[in-house]
Amino acid sequence: MNDIQKSRAEATFLDAIIHVGKSGIEPVVMELKKQLKSKKMVKVKFLKAAFVELGRKELSEKLANLTGSELIEVRGNTAVFRRKG
Repeated sequence: MNDIQKSRAEATFLDAIIHVGKSGIEPVVMELKKQLKSKKMVKVKFLKAAFVELGRKELSEKLANLTGSELIEVRGNTAVFRRKG
């Protein structure tokens, strides 16, 4: 099992602690950075209202870029981010 597969397996047991709504991802960037300092991985839930301009994958990739984190997985309306390094 490689590193990504291990992270995906671990993420199964995580609860989503950040929710992205109609305001988009900008309001949660700082919170995700803060959470990733104290946790290895963070699960983010996207509410349907968040998908105004971009889809799940695009929003997740943009959030990963803005936070300097690694996108592990997008499944349904949730995405898992891992601290780099």
